[in-house]
Formats: sequence, structure tokens, C-alpha cells
Amino acid sequence: MSRTQLGMPGLRPGSGNLFAQEKFPSAARRELGNTQLRKNLKHATSTIRGKRLNVTGELPDWEQLRDAGSALKTAVMARLPELLEAFEANVTARGGVVHWARDADEANRIILDLVRAEGVDEVVKVKSMATQEIGMNEYLEEHGIDAFETDLAELIVQLGHDKPSHILVPAIHKNRTEVRDIFLKEMPGVDPELTDEPRKLAMAARSHLRAKFLSARVAISGANFGIADSGTLGVVESEGNGRMCLTLPETLITVMGIEKLLPTFSDLEVFLQLLPRSSTGERMNPYTSLWTGVTEGDGPSKFHVVLLDNGRTNALADEMGRSALHCIRCSACINVCPVYERTGGHAYGSTYPGPIGAILSPLMTGIQAEENGSLPYASSLCGACYDACPVKINIPDILVHLRGKDVDAHRGGLPAQMDVGLKAASWLLSDGRRLSAAEKLLPLGRLAAGRDKKIKKLPGIAAGWTQSRDIPAPPSQSFRDWWAKEHQSPEAPKAPEETA
Repeated sequence: MSRTQLGMPGLRPGSGNLFAQEKFPSAARRELGNTQLRKNLKHATSTIRGKRLNVTGELPDWEQLRDAGSALKTAVMARLPELLEAFEANVTARGGVVHWARDADEANRIILDLVRAEGVDEVVKVKSMATQEIGMNEYLEEHGIDAFETDLAELIVQLGHDKPSHILVPAIHKNRTEVRDIFLKEMPGVDPELTDEPRKLAMAARSHLRAKFLSARVAISGANFGIADSGTLGVVESEGNGRMCLTLPETLITVMGIEKLLPTFSDLEVFLQLLPRSSTGERMNPYTSLWTGVTEGDGPSKFHVVLLDNGRTNALADEMGRSALHCIRCSACINVCPVYERTGGHAYGSTYPGPIGAILSPLMTGIQAEENGSLPYASSLCGACYDACPVKINIPDILVHLRGKDVDAHRGGLPAQMDVGLKAASWLLSDGRRLSAAEKLLPLGRLAAGRDKKIKKLPGIAAGWTQSRDIPAPPSQSFRDWWAKEHQSPEAPKAPEETA
């Protein structure tokens, strides 16, 4: 049995598709110019939000379920080394083989070796965030192996030479006319008269994929859950493509993040209520597949699990941020986020978009990796994501925590402008006489305002404020001065003059 130490300093940071290579503000500004994208996103996210509210509102114990999910995930993080070893032992006892991958490179090498051992040059895939995270498709392609996506939305993205824009609905940024055009251009053997009717598009994809399912000897899946006390794995999906991939091929390779564990089989009872309602707005998933090891004459004869770290232990070591690992990839936070609804997922750069991506990617890679330090600022801190999260991840608090880490990372040896400004403000506000003296200078601020009585540009760190808003000119006198003047006379106080 393997020995593993988790949450210790000096571990490898995450690698693969976890990086924003462009600062979020500039990427978001570009995406905001895509009016079709914004129209698609608004329609899709509002529809999902409405469905979710309907089905969660049916349950009188919805908040108790959220509490239970949060408590179970907290317990998993506290016992992760122990649970991982139990999971490995139970998978092995039931005929499976467990592989440990510290980062994306190790995971890809393990998968490549397993595929090559079967002598094939193509595999079929169930939608998997973990394989997108490590860039598995591209890695296999570089080594002469084609990985075919079988989830409809993932297929659309793959054929369109695009990247997913959403955790649950990867092609959310495409409308049906765009999908038809992709199929006509990229899908072999498609009817040239194909229309953009959803039923026709689904039939075309089904015909294309059925041949792949029946001929594939190796399948690669992700996992929504791994059960420590039995070695069982689970995948929930809506189309049936997962069931085909998990049962027909001779060899099944499952790539699972180490945080996906649950202690016991009975814990699924909580999460199989939370996940479908939070993700697709359904009471239950149309297809829930569970498998344990190998069984002669039933399903794959060879089964491998690749347990992926890739920066997860770095996140675990962050006491404030580790609850990001509770995420069950439902996308509820994404669907309520006003920032995501206007920019889409590509602006985040990483495999993980939206509020959860804004905390998960920097935690896994380190706040200074590429442009990941800009991701925690991709939020208005409105708190909608926290209210929607089925396992109560306090995303706003973690965003503020990571913003602090980003500021600390850029301090250098000299005090930052913010440090100097806050110390000056502390000195000034701690004494009434100093504050009164400073208020005498307010009229000078009117000189910086134009005829419209607005200050439109400030220097230094304050320039960040005036980049997106104006500041009204200060009043001609302070409140203290007005009060003193009005109370020198025995007459009743008068209302202050209009100074703006």
C-alpha cells in the first residue's frame, strides 16, 4: 500500500490548464464585446437558475441537506490521508489498480502508458474536468492517440476546436445555429441538409458516437464520487454516454481528484440529492453509474484509477482556502454570478471558471502563478455564490483571503502605497485636532474638479478608483466648520448650503 503525506509545505504546485495567461480585467473586457456570447449566457444561466429554485424549493430540509454536505466534506478533508489509503486498499482488493499522480505530467504519462499497453490509438471519454485540467486530450494527441469526447456539449467544443466555457454546460457559449455549422464542417458523414432543430442535432451526434462506443477498447472517465469503505466510484450524467463508456470497453481508466472521496456508501444519499438539484435543476440524474473493481463477464475486464493531486494538497494546506476542495462541480455558483454571466468562462483562462475557479485555480497553483493573482478580483463579492453553493463554500471570504495574499506577494521590500496611505489615515483619524486641520484643505480639492464639479483622474493607487467612476468635488466647507458657524448664533440652526 502506498504512503502519502498531505497538506505539507513544499509540495508541487498544480500544472496543466489551471492558469490565466492574461489578466482577468483585460480578458473580460474583450469577452464583453461579444454580444452573441452575452445573449447566450443570459438565456442559459437564467433558465438553469429558475429550474434550480423550483426543485430546491420543494424540499423543506434543503438547508439541512446543505449543512450535512458541508459537514461531510469537512470531515473528508480532516481525514483525507486515511481515507485515500482505505480507498486504495478496497479498489485493489476488488481487482482494480490504483496509480498516484502528483501533477499533470505524471498523470498524463501514466494514462499514456496504460493506453499504449492495450495497443490502441483511440479512446472514448466521459466528460471529465480532471482530464481537461491536466490537458490529457492534447497530450495523447501529441503521442498519436485520439481521445473522442462523448458528452454532446464536449463533442461540440472538441469539433469546434474550442475550449469549454462552463463546468456543467461546456458549450453554453454556442447557440444551436453555431452548433449546426460546426457539425456540418467537422463531423464526418453528416447530412449536408442538417438543420438547427435540437432533435436533428442530437440524432446526428448520436449516429456519430454510436460507432465509437461499439468499437472502442479503452475508455477514460472522471468520477463524481469515490467511496472509501468499498472502493466504489460513481458518475452522474444526463445523456447515457457515460453508461456506454463505463460498460462496453475492455479497459476503463478513471481519473479522480483526491478530494472527491466520501467515507461511506450511505453518504451518497446526501450528495445525490444536492448535486442534481444544484446543477441541472433536476430531482435526480437520468443516469447514475456506480462500479466497484472488476467482475468477470460484466463490464471492463481491466480497471485503473489515477488519483490526481496536482496542487490539491497545496489548497488543503491553506486553512482558510481548503474548503474550496469541498466543491462537487455542480456549477450553481457560476449560474448566479453576475460577472460570469457577462464575461463567460474563457475570460478566466483556467479549466475552472466562475467564482469557484477564481479561488480554486490560485489555491492549486499558488497566487503568483501566471496571471492567477488577478482571478480573486473577478467578483463583486455580492455573496450570491455562497447562497447557492450546495456545500456552503464561503467563496466571498476566500476571495478576500486570496486578494490579501496577492497584495502581500507584491509588497516587495518597501511599503506599498496602500500601507503608507492606511498608516497616514490611522494617524489622522486618531486625533480630532488633526482631522479638523486636514478638513481645512478640502476646498483645495475643488481645484482638481472641472466645471462639471467632478474629479475624473487621481494619481497613484487612487487611479484605480477613477478608472471606472468619477468623484464629486468636495464641499466648500467641512461639516465641523458648518456646525461651528451655525452654533455661534443663538438662532435656530439653519440647513447647510448646497455645496455640490
